[in-house]
Amino acid sequence: MSARPTARRLLGLSGWAAVWTLVGLAIASEIYLSSNFLGRSITWGEAISDSLEDWYVYGLLSLPVTWMARRYPPEKGTRWTTAGIHLGAAIVFSLVYICLRSVVGEIDSLIAGDPTTFGDVFHPLLVRTFPFNLLVYGVIISVSHALDYYSKYNESTVQTLELEKHLTEARLQALLHQLKPHFLFNTLNGIASLMHTDVDAADKMLVRLSELLRITMSQTGAPQTTLREEVAFLERYLDIEKIRFRDRLKTTIAVDADAIDALVPSLILQPMVENAMRHGVEPHTRSGLIELRGFRRDQDLVLTVSDNGAGIPEGGFKREGIGVANTRARLAELYGDHQKFELVNRPEGGMCVRITIPFSTSKK
Repeated sequence: MSARPTARRLLGLSGWAAVWTLVGLAIASEIYLSSNFLGRSITWGEAISDSLEDWYVYGLLSLPVTWMARRYPPEKGTRWTTAGIHLGAAIVFSLVYICLRSVVGEIDSLIAGDPTTFGDVFHPLLVRTFPFNLLVYGVIISVSHALDYYSKYNESTVQTLELEKHLTEARLQALLHQLKPHFLFNTLNGIASLMHTDVDAADKMLVRLSELLRITMSQTGAPQTTLREEVAFLERYLDIEKIRFRDRLKTTIAVDADAIDALVPSLILQPMVENAMRHGVEPHTRSGLIELRGFRRDQDLVLTVSDNGAGIPEGGFKREGIGVANTRARLAELYGDHQKFELVNRPEGGMCVRITIPFSTSKK
């Protein structure tokens, strides 16, 4: 065995461990803060230990799941056959996780000097985590597909005008698949934090997320969709955020009738709304407001997402998040110079994201 493949394999394993460690630490912070907020004292060590045990088991099981993703990609066989295979695999994944986590819990109890049986650990885990585990399987599959698509498209070379056209489509697909797991991980993070403070709210978020996943699975993966479909998807996403923030979040969606059937890039609004949530709602204790507007202006379609937060700091943001950078890249790929992406402060306070693209109702 040569040194180069071995080094590459070790680097890959190190990256894999780092990813699951970061996820575990992020969830641990949520557990610690929510538990202490509710008066249930817990140390950082306990929060980190519990969270890493959970997510390292997920990480271990992600290896066979990644193999399943490559063995049964969406483009292989019929859609229903592939979906059925992954549904069965997701159920097995969930049950195996519960078994492994029960063994870990049993070992923990022995170390702590308060031994418990496998069954005592297994049954609560089965009730509490079974549906959540199915969603984790879906996220791992989505991430694996995104990485595979990106890898394939990144290796393609442009030699003719026809190849250039295919490369543009590949870039759009890679960006879209990059965005979906990013959104799913953020939503799962919110659900995981609520599971320790408000189980009913977490259950409602799971139902809304399953609806979003169903919509995502039914999509063809085309780079464009109608504004009507985009708004319908966004309404379900905002339902999840309203559960998370309760009465702290108010939303307004106003799209003109002559603009509702216009073509827009798929998932173009969700990252902008997520950005408004992060900078305009989360940092403040007051009620947050998210406003979405869409209207036609001459031959252009204008979309705006506004919030009532602190706005753009002096000197601008230090760096752009994945949603903003992704949106800029996708708009450039689809429309070239015939588009505008602007971040501006509102006179009444807060920030406004304004997207201007050519108005069209027929796919290119």
